[in-house]
Amino acid sequence: MELIIERTRPGRTGYSLPTQDAPAYSLNDNFRRTEASGLPEVSEPQVMRHFVNLSAMNHHVDKNFYPLGSCTMKYNPKINEEAARRQGFSHIHPLQPEHTVQGALKLMHELGEYLKAIVNLDAITLQPAAGAQGEFTAISMFKAHFNKQGEARKYILVPDSAHGTNPASVNFSGFKPLTLPSSDQGLVDVARLQELMTGEVAGLMLTNPNTLGLFEKQVKKITGIVRGKGGLVYLDGANLNALLGIVRPGDLGFDAVHFNLHKTFSTPHGGGGPGAGPVAVSKNLEPFLPVPVITRQGETYSLDYGSADSIGKVQTFYGNFLVMVRAYTYLRILGNRGLKDVSKAAIINANYIIQSLKEDYHLPYTDYCMHEGVLSGKKLKDLGLRTLDVAKRLLDYGLHAPTIYFPLIVSEALMIEPTESESRETLDAFISTMKKIVSEAREDADLLKNAPHDTPVRRLDEVKAIRDLGIRWKT
Repeated sequence: MELIIERTRPGRTGYSLPTQDAPAYSLNDNFRRTEASGLPEVSEPQVMRHFVNLSAMNHHVDKNFYPLGSCTMKYNPKINEEAARRQGFSHIHPLQPEHTVQGALKLMHELGEYLKAIVNLDAITLQPAAGAQGEFTAISMFKAHFNKQGEARKYILVPDSAHGTNPASVNFSGFKPLTLPSSDQGLVDVARLQELMTGEVAGLMLTNPNTLGLFEKQVKKITGIVRGKGGLVYLDGANLNALLGIVRPGDLGFDAVHFNLHKTFSTPHGGGGPGAGPVAVSKNLEPFLPVPVITRQGETYSLDYGSADSIGKVQTFYGNFLVMVRAYTYLRILGNRGLKDVSKAAIINANYIIQSLKEDYHLPYTDYCMHEGVLSGKKLKDLGLRTLDVAKRLLDYGLHAPTIYFPLIVSEALMIEPTESESRETLDAFISTMKKIVSEAREDADLLKNAPHDTPVRRLDEVKAIRDLGIRWKT
């Protein structure tokens, strides 16, 4: 396939303008397009065909299975897109007067009420635009809480299996991360937690189910230990797809939890966006929520900037509104019972895959998993192969690879999350392919080492790419 820059022909354009009937205005030379800009000169059909062909090469959840562990890539029902594209939502501007956007404010307020009910917490902000920003927001509220109390606590406990954004959020919020080790069952080492939870520790960031897909069986004991020392407990909501309608984090002793609307409630988020990471909190943290907060008086909705203890804004305006519209649509269609069915199906699908593959790949932790599970490719090391080779070979079968080499506590990790969206036929096809790859590895290891074979771009020399990164076309 030719690059679009290779199709350029001098003087060719993809547009036509009417005859000028207004006074000419000369732009500053810095803004005027010249031949030196290097932009391709092509027709409109060439532009359309180029980008349609590029999109066909890309892998996405509408095209085939996307079992990306740690980053729920579920199918996005198209009715959510239809709702988000309605002009009343898509053509408004955040600087409009409040009385002209009452419908949007009502939707955000109702969405916040639904999210609070799902986790049984007291207050919420919809402002953060990503899960990591939700983490930062929550831990910043922890900081504000202890500052208000006059307590100079220094540390936040972070399990060794946590998402990498957790310690980053701790640092950005003004605390220092303190690693909490896992037990040999892959769960929090409760005895070590009791030792580490001192008066200098502000709280704990916990992912539950954790990144191994395992539910913390002693979660109430864990939150009790932290709160017993005056600390706060935060739930990383990245794995909320396992809990919907089954258990509420507020009932387990959590003071704050973030939602990934773009994961748990279906908005597609490949390529880094769009996203939304609302944070729900207990009553004692409500004064520190970012401003503005959406309030309701009768049938009128307003933006309240009045909190003196607020941590301030964390995102431009009020967050990613159209992501909220999709999540709202998703929740209204499913209802309470539908949400529970989502989690039950996700849990069954994950266990079906893991149990089907545990003889072909290594299963480091044998407990039944929740919505995702972690296998290891370390059995292939004797053949001179790595988990990376399995991931690359999957591309030849038209399947996206699972997350690999995470969590870090599992050697040669394969982290698989099928979601509730996939049929048994899709899961069976994936399982069959994973088994076939193991057979191929035993018969011809080079087949995997040189994969992928059928993709537009072959395997890159990663060392060369890091040292000599060329991403701009030069003639």
